[in-house]
Amino acid sequence: MHSSSSSSAQAARVRLGGQLRDLRQAAGMSGREFARAAGWASPSLVTMLEKGQRSISADHVRLWCAICAAPGHRTAELLAEQVNVAGMWLTHTQLNQAGLKARQERLRDKYWHVRLHRVYQTKVIPGLLQTPEMMTEYLTQARREQHLELDDVAEAVAARAERQRCLDRPDARWMFLLEEDVLWFWPGPLEAHRAQLQFLLESVRRPTITIGIIPRGIHRNGVNPEESFTMSDETVVSVELVSGYLSLTQPLEIRQYGEAWGRLLSLAVHGDGARNLITMAINGLDRLIARV
Repeated sequence: MHSSSSSSAQAARVRLGGQLRDLRQAAGMSGREFARAAGWASPSLVTMLEKGQRSISADHVRLWCAICAAPGHRTAELLAEQVNVAGMWLTHTQLNQAGLKARQERLRDKYWHVRLHRVYQTKVIPGLLQTPEMMTEYLTQARREQHLELDDVAEAVAARAERQRCLDRPDARWMFLLEEDVLWFWPGPLEAHRAQLQFLLESVRRPTITIGIIPRGIHRNGVNPEESFTMSDETVVSVELVSGYLSLTQPLEIRQYGEAWGRLLSLAVHGDGARNLITMAINGLDRLIARV
């Protein structure tokens, strides 16, 4: 896991563990007394959970609240926070255990309710802007890298393509920021990538979509590339890493990503500037295709 992402998940675990410690101390119990009441042989588990050194389950929270006689509303609050902490980090294995299609379908409602969707990408064309051919390349690659036995790539592509209809929603804004290098990365056949760039060129003109591209030759004024991330309204930030997804909901972290978005946005070109960069990439690809 990326270090900053790892620290965010760990910090959330520590916050929850600290609240369990406060609950125990308010009940006037030592760690040893609590372990005895819980039926644990050693108080070391109490220490590890309270310091966030072990994953905290819903059963742990219920046990803490029962032993410390926490009121019902406090138990509900801590259980809700435990769900949030547990959901912050999900591996691709967990997300894809029911198949690629099921994962695409689980995302469907999110895209029909969000009002402001912002995506910053350093590696791939965002899923909402992919052609079916490019979706097939990316999802096939994901299936191979994640060692998935079920081959439901075609069904997953259909589900993702259907989700693109949300881009026509007049009540939502869809903003995409791409590092220019994304235009030059191709995961499959050159012809498929050319069609993808052409689709991107057409998407720049859509009224509900804003596409900004950060030129690779620009003076960045100290604004470095960040990890790719997605912001849904002002409520959640999702960060995709090699092994899984991190979801951040703490206001401070969301504000930090919002500030990062602002800095990156200041470097991007839009409209004709974006179209020119895409056209340059298409022309470069045409020269490669001509030599093949």
